Amino acid sequence: MPEQRVADPATTADDLLGAYRPGDSFFSSATLSLHGTGSLATVDSLDALPEALAAAGQAQSRVGAQAGQAPAPAVAMGAIPFDTARPAHLVVPETVRTAPPPTRSAERPHGWKALHGRWTITPVPAPAEHTAAVERALKVLAGSGDELRKVVLARSLRLESTEEVDVATVLANLVRRDPQAFGFGVNLPTRGDGVRSLIGASPELLVSKRGRRVASNPLAGSARRSADPTKDQRNAVALLTSAKDHKEHALVVEAVADALGPYCRSLTVPAEPELLRTATMWHLSTRVDGELEDPDTPAHLLAAALHPTPAVCGVPTRQAFDTIGAIESFDRGFYTGAVGYSDAAGDGEWVVTIRCADVAGHALDLFAGGGIMPESDPGAELAETSAKLRTLLLALGVDRAV
Repeated sequence: MPEQRVADPATTADDLLGAYRPGDSFFSSATLSLHGTGSLATVDSLDALPEALAAAGQAQSRVGAQAGQAPAPAVAMGAIPFDTARPAHLVVPETVRTAPPPTRSAERPHGWKALHGRWTITPVPAPAEHTAAVERALKVLAGSGDELRKVVLARSLRLESTEEVDVATVLANLVRRDPQAFGFGVNLPTRGDGVRSLIGASPELLVSKRGRRVASNPLAGSARRSADPTKDQRNAVALLTSAKDHKEHALVVEAVADALGPYCRSLTVPAEPELLRTATMWHLSTRVDGELEDPDTPAHLLAAALHPTPAVCGVPTRQAFDTIGAIESFDRGFYTGAVGYSDAAGDGEWVVTIRCADVAGHALDLFAGGGIMPESDPGAELAETSAKLRTLLLALGVDRAV
């Protein structure tokens, strides 16, 4: 069995992006960048990761011993779907290269490289139908008493190009435009011929784990960025002072703290959220930090305990999940799942799969959603999804209202 290998320390995130091809695995964060090629093992559940990583680690140790070198821990990279009853897609790459975190490109300060082809865009559902879905969700919330407190509804755009989608360029556009986000490009099971990829730039950390230290950074409550600095600041202040958005945010933070609590000897949960900004959105953000009781608790176990959070599903989880299934008109697949990596030492990072695209051949599906609370306005919820979709649309060279 081949070994996982680590690149020269001089390698940059741009180098890894330049080497990425559809079918590879890529992940970047504020701590590192990873690029995986080939496959030592593929598994369809987080439960199967320890065995796959152990086998790869043993093979690496044998090769390392023969070469007189200590190998780096084996790494698994991939994605789990929104519906936890469905198969995940997780790969232990044959070759893993590492680099420092991405930075904004000096050559292309705005991050964009043009794509070829013309796009046809089909909303799924149509905007008016999404507004009607929000109205339906509001009626369900009102009729549930306190049983259902929040439900997250999403919509999708189907884009088809006259040219095959240049997945590597779209991923590079996303990462270079928003280097502080979590960039990812991972292989998915195909629906026919060719390669299928999940790419994106998520602002939301589901969980990171290093030794005893664990962190999660839930986001809930959003507002659109503006090119006008004055309007942009007004949008930020309005979000930070919004009672509706604070209430929605508090539900998510409470759920994250409750999920991590049993694994931690201590947990720090700030009383008030802060503002987090991406290239297109403002978000209410709370970073939850903890110290694990058992430092051997793996990152993917913590990810499984947290997923899905109320940020992408609702409160309570089961009732919200059932409501989504009854109202949404498309299959989320890996959208609002989790994507990331874990190594054989149990360390890793997993992020919420938002600001993403499911790409195959000439077509890709984009997704965006928002948390529906009793105080929600259907028109405002539609506008929020439109703003969130801009992250991917701009990476594709599309700048139009959706």
